[in-house]
Amino acid sequence: MKRSWWYRFTFLILVGVMSLMMVTPTALNFGEDSSFPVKSKITLGLDLQGGLYMILGIDFNKVYQDEATGYARKIAFFLNDQGIKSSVGMLDKTNPADPSHAVMITNPADIEKAKEEVKRFFPSILRLTREEGDALYYGLTKVQKTTIEEQALGKSIEVIRNRIDEFGVTEPEIVSQGNNRIVIQLPGVKDIERAKSLIGKTAKLEFKMVNDEIGLGTMNSWLEKAKTAGIEFKQGSRFSQYLRTLNDFLNKEKLLPLDHEMAFQKSVSKATNEITQMIPYLVESGSKLGGDQLQDARVQIDQQKNEPYVSLEFKASGGKIFEELTGSNIGRRMAVILDGNVYSAPSIRERIGGGRAQITLGQGNFNKMMKEARDLALILRAGALPVQLNFEEQRTVGPSLGADSIAKARYASLIGAAMVFIFILIYYKISGFIAMITLVLNVVLVIACLVAFEATLTLPGIAGIALTIGMAVDANIIIYERIREEVRKGLSFYKAVETGFGHAFWTIIDANITTALAGLCLLNFGTGPIRGFAVTLLIGIASTVYTSYFVGKLMFELYMNKTEGQDLSI
Repeated sequence: MKRSWWYRFTFLILVGVMSLMMVTPTALNFGEDSSFPVKSKITLGLDLQGGLYMILGIDFNKVYQDEATGYARKIAFFLNDQGIKSSVGMLDKTNPADPSHAVMITNPADIEKAKEEVKRFFPSILRLTREEGDALYYGLTKVQKTTIEEQALGKSIEVIRNRIDEFGVTEPEIVSQGNNRIVIQLPGVKDIERAKSLIGKTAKLEFKMVNDEIGLGTMNSWLEKAKTAGIEFKQGSRFSQYLRTLNDFLNKEKLLPLDHEMAFQKSVSKATNEITQMIPYLVESGSKLGGDQLQDARVQIDQQKNEPYVSLEFKASGGKIFEELTGSNIGRRMAVILDGNVYSAPSIRERIGGGRAQITLGQGNFNKMMKEARDLALILRAGALPVQLNFEEQRTVGPSLGADSIAKARYASLIGAAMVFIFILIYYKISGFIAMITLVLNVVLVIACLVAFEATLTLPGIAGIALTIGMAVDANIIIYERIREEVRKGLSFYKAVETGFGHAFWTIIDANITTALAGLCLLNFGTGPIRGFAVTLLIGIASTVYTSYFVGKLMFELYMNKTEGQDLSI
């Protein structure tokens, strides 16, 4: 045998041994405590092991309204700094997709100057939609809306991925669908409700100063007036929506002081998980310190009360802001607000340095409080969602469906492989036996690559493996028929084999390249199971070219050497 043959044979042995080692834990279902050197097992997709499938939608109309309100406050602050007295007016939602917010100019003589300053400072962000008396209405530009949509979608996917990674889900699928939807697939998830809670919570953390000049009785009268107008929180509805509607109403009725809003501290029943009490707070609407300044969030235990709490550590810039904020508001209360819910409102007794704070969780069952504290810390570490996500579709896939699919796919594959093997053995004799060996090696290589690349095997992926066997058989048929043609022309067996493999090579390459291009398109533009099929297909194409041509040629050279070129069973 030539030296090059031994090199290729050694490489084949190495590939075969490594592939068998990669496949063994999956084939024999080894546990994590196994002493086998390879621990990785093939990852099953949502359709094979069960889990959660969700579609989340983004209502950008609400996002536009929040942005318009936020910029109105910025305009008021900016104009006041420029010596132009102004205040925040009402939000105009006549066109929900294009809201505008009023900025009230105190001195009518300053209106033209105010318009020039806003145009200079917010050139491509805001546009003046209309002017009514001393009110300037500003809305978002088209460019700014597009930027908001792109950033909100990208940031939401990033935050969801961070949360799911900490939740411990293997191989999640998180992709955008259009410009206002996110598709999430979580294979193997058991605690469905907890997963939904972690994914959907906005986790907007704010530190706001409490206004204690207005008493509880006055705030309760405001709530009664809102209740008379039909604005009341009902169990099962969105608390954030109620809070937004309430503040809009109180602003419209001119009950709230300038740059203030309502927030609530909620008491939740541990038995029914329903809100039993809502204590109102009047807080400043602007927040100088938020969750974007957070460095870390960890669960700690209060040794005196034996209760868990969430310890917060700010970035350097956030710690400086926190120190200045506490130093300039000694004697006042600071509310720690998460998604509109006041977790605590302690009094500031002294300047607090070191960039640390904490969120207390009240009282109740220790285990439930610990779980709540861990989830809260996880969400805060992973980051806040930039927008509110709505669960538009949810499907829970049971593991029994996947087990049934795997069993049927296994039987179908075994029966199909047996029929193919019988055919090629009868039709091509010893050459068919060589083809059968290359087919088995091909399947082992595909599964080994799926394990090595940590790819997810889905039901369409199993179909991709079956298709790989079909393509591999096709490649063998192309080679063998070319060898037969050369034998019929009168060439020696040695020459016929060499010429047959040589002429078939580019035909096999052309056929597999066109299939690979289709697979790349599926991988790039497909989602979920379609991508699983594409991954398996592309791995199968590479494996097919190697086993059908290079391994097949290697074994034919051994076969011809043993028969000394005097016999060819094909």
